[in-house]
Amino acid sequence: MRGLDRVARGIVVMLLCSVATAAASDVLHVGSKRFTESYILGELIARAVQRTGEVRVTHKPGLGNTAILFAALKSGAIDVYPDYTGTIALELLGLSGVPALDDLNRHLAPHGLAAGVLLGFSNSYALAMRDDQAARRGMRRISDLRSFGEARLGLSPEFRSRRDGWPALSETYELDGFAVRGLEHGLAYAALMQAQVDVIDVYTTDPQITRLSLRVLEDDQRFFPAYDAVLVYRKDVPERFPRAWAELEKLQDSIGSAAMRRMNAAVELDRRSFADVAEEWLQQRGPGGHGLDAQSASPRSLATTLFGPDLLRLTLEHLTLVCASLLLSVLAGIPLGVWAQRAPRAGYWVLTGAGVLQTVPSLALLAFLIAALDRIGAVPAILALFLYALLPVIRSTETALAGVGDGMRDAGRALGLTGRQLLRLVELPLALPGVLAGIKTAAVINVGTATIAAFIGAGGYGERIVAGLAVNDHTLLLAGAIPAAMLAILIEWGFRVLERCLLRRN
Repeated sequence: MRGLDRVARGIVVMLLCSVATAAASDVLHVGSKRFTESYILGELIARAVQRTGEVRVTHKPGLGNTAILFAALKSGAIDVYPDYTGTIALELLGLSGVPALDDLNRHLAPHGLAAGVLLGFSNSYALAMRDDQAARRGMRRISDLRSFGEARLGLSPEFRSRRDGWPALSETYELDGFAVRGLEHGLAYAALMQAQVDVIDVYTTDPQITRLSLRVLEDDQRFFPAYDAVLVYRKDVPERFPRAWAELEKLQDSIGSAAMRRMNAAVELDRRSFADVAEEWLQQRGPGGHGLDAQSASPRSLATTLFGPDLLRLTLEHLTLVCASLLLSVLAGIPLGVWAQRAPRAGYWVLTGAGVLQTVPSLALLAFLIAALDRIGAVPAILALFLYALLPVIRSTETALAGVGDGMRDAGRALGLTGRQLLRLVELPLALPGVLAGIKTAAVINVGTATIAAFIGAGGYGERIVAGLAVNDHTLLLAGAIPAAMLAILIEWGFRVLERCLLRRN
């Protein structure tokens, strides 16, 4: 048991050291949200900085909602990300309106942050309907929805909860009694065209609006403010990385609305990668240039996407999340399982506590750990997975030890074994198959649950799944889901081989 304690302490120290090393290293971390435009802008920022050769750049794509990115920026987990003036003012700072950039920066300064480099386009929220349905019902303005009381709304989770989203919009326009469903932005268009919903929220630079002939309802009460695209960054970034910041300043007023729509279309309609679109825009920008040629690309095959250049990186990240969390759960779960079997009253509370942890939604647990640790990335993800894996390890250990016959214990005592010797030499070896079954269950659960870690920048196969959801790309979704399923199968097979080997030795 002392050995286990030493190993556990060593793992904690290594995790803390890795975090400290990452924080101290000369790296500029770029973040982005989980919708097409933010992915593209994040890649564009990262690649622009990379060209200077001044600093190593990492892009943490598809992070959770705006609040998670803001927290990551304040904690130093990321250094810069693209956002919009309306979102910053209303959602993050809780202001009543959208002030000028200088005033906005006065409000950001106490957080150690700033906003700058207006990219040159605005991307506002709007509500949209299928044009044929809108024409049939005479819907042209948002206020017209009052006469469409049975309308089914499919709204993105963030829009449903934002201060400048549905709650305030419905109050302003007096829209009550609608059936509102939460839909990821990339899936809402398909639901609208299949008549599963009647109204969705859109971004005004979405290429799907034109492609699907949607009618954007007029904001006749001017509810939505200006959403000018801008970079939000830590105030020390220009000083820490002067050449990189000089390169980013060249993006000022460089992306028009038409250019942004073309880039979004290249990803969503032509199925090109975020990185390719961003790189092409950087290569072709210049005086009088459009920044991106309109061209069609043949759809990516599943094999090409599955075995893409990021496969090795994602696999290593996913294995790190699973193995580190599993090791922690074994080091903590087996002693707790022994305690639960030795002291049934205490064991009841141990198992109850571990069971309660299993019922906490994964995103809620991740959000809590982000707030508690004041960081995003691998550490909160590993801790969350560790907590989820505890129950099967504790339960299997307690059950397997309870199944060891009293006769075997009596024989050990008759040989003069102490309690610890009896546990180490008799009980645990006999209970090993049952303990391994619980560890195997925890490992397989963690392989699937680890995909959620992509929402907080921890990487893994979830990156592809989140990106696929953002653009409704089934190929990209499968390219993330298939390796995760294969890894679960391999882990299951590996544990079976290990069990056979141990049984043969015994």
